[in-house]
Parts: sequence; structure tokens; C-alpha cells
Amino acid sequence: MDDRPSQSSTSPRSWVERLSNALLREPKDREQLVELLRDAQRRNLLDAEALGMIESVLQVGEMQVRDIMIPRSQMAVVNRDVTPDVVLPMIIESGHSRFPVISDNRDEVVGILLAKDLLRYRFDANANFDIKDVMRPAVFIPESKRLNVLLKEFRASRNHLAIVVDEYGGVAGMVTIEDVLEQIVGEIEDEHDIDEDTFIRKRSETSFILKALTPVEDFNEYFGANFSEEEFDTIGGCVTQAFGHMPKRGESVSLGSFEFKVLRADNRRVHILALTVLPPLADAAADAAS
Repeated sequence: MDDRPSQSSTSPRSWVERLSNALLREPKDREQLVELLRDAQRRNLLDAEALGMIESVLQVGEMQVRDIMIPRSQMAVVNRDVTPDVVLPMIIESGHSRFPVISDNRDEVVGILLAKDLLRYRFDANANFDIKDVMRPAVFIPESKRLNVLLKEFRASRNHLAIVVDEYGGVAGMVTIEDVLEQIVGEIEDEHDIDEDTFIRKRSETSFILKALTPVEDFNEYFGANFSEEEFDTIGGCVTQAFGHMPKRGESVSLGSFEFKVLRADNRRVHILALTVLPPLADAAADAAS
């Protein structure tokens, strides 16, 4: 008689089954649930990426639009009286696909312009352009709307952008479906992304894109700078301290002859920075980077 155990009894259980068994202890609150999930990850029942997404999903249910919105001052907008020869270069330079259309000021959003709707005017010089013919209705939401509710509404309506208003009805900013999804799956690659094995990307002699995780030592060597390596390990740490708070996308700060602008950040840390080298270090930085 063959005493060897059958294949079904020795084959590893799926991670779903093992995770289900781990959760049989019925956590009493969210903190216990998260701790159980982390324990499952430590015991290789759940990989780190899946754990991070689950935690992010739980967090999104508690976050509000105001936590991730693009402030009104940083919105890329189009005036309703604009002509194609003016708006097309702006669209190309920004790389965005959707733009709020404003009337006299940023508090008067009258619609949304999709870049793809302007293609025919780019190649047809005889086409009569009236922005009212191509702009879409704007969707307005309160700052207090929770992200999980907003994501459900985005999916149902197929809208990708909403205008955020404050309690007085004024425009506070805007939010896109990408902003919400990035809270769950992490950063989605765009024109600001840098190769995985690179910390600094040169755009011009005085303009650079860099990861916030760039080691201070590497930054100093690249730019001939002298930031302290004792207080912070990364340039993102130095920049966050200079702000005095967790900065949002679009905020800028100057440190000596360097101006840093936040291109990407969440409520926990800065991810990507734009760097402008100001005189008198511009020439020295250009020589060091060449």
C-alpha cells in the first residue's frame, strides 16, 4: 500500500484560502483587521504589493476630496474666449487631456474642454471654432465628498474630472479619476516619471526632475551643493522640513540657489520634485551635469 500522502493533501493552499483562515479570528475594528493583514504578509500569505493596495483601499474610504485635490491656483484652465492658435500650444505644453473652461475668473467654471475635441481644428483651417460647440458640462462636487464615493460616481458617469467647490460655492480646486486611483494603486506613470534606476533627469541647463528619495550625498555631488547629510538621508526630507508641513502638488520652496516645486505627493510623503537652479549656481550646476 502506498503510504505517501495524496497530491491534494500536500499541495500548497491558495493565498486566498490561507488568508481566509487567518481572518477567522474576526477582528473587532479596522486596526485589528490591518494588523491581521500585516501578519499574513509577514508569514508570506499575502505579498507586500497586495497588502499595500488593501490598506490604501481602506484609507480611501476615510479620505475626502480636499485631501488630494489640485488647488484652484494650480489648475490649468482655458478661457472661454480663447482661439485655437492660442489654446493648442498650451495643451501640447501641459500634456493634460482635460481643462476647466472659465469665464471672467477661476470661480466661474462654465464647462470642460477635452483636448481630443480640438483635433479637427488643428488640421482644418477652414473650420469655424466656437468653444461652446466642443466643451462638455462641468461636474461640481463638495470638498467633503469621500474618495470611495467619488470613485463610484466617476465610474457610473464616465466622467474623469470634477470641479471642487467649498462651502460657499466658490471653486476650491479640481480632482481627476487618476488622482483617486493613485491613492489605491500608487503613482501612475506620466511625463514627470524617471527611470527606476535614475534619481535625477535633466530637462535643460537649469531645470531638472528628481525623485524625492534622491540621497542628499548624490544631490550634493551632482549639483555641487552642500546640504547636510546628517539630518536627512534624502533631498525630499530637506524639502519637507523647509515647507514646515506636508506639501501638496504645486507648492514651491527655495533653498539657497535651488527652487523646488512639488510635482507629485500624497498625504504621507513627497514623490517627485521639479528643480530650478537659480543664479549664481546655474552655471556651476550645468558644468557638473554635463
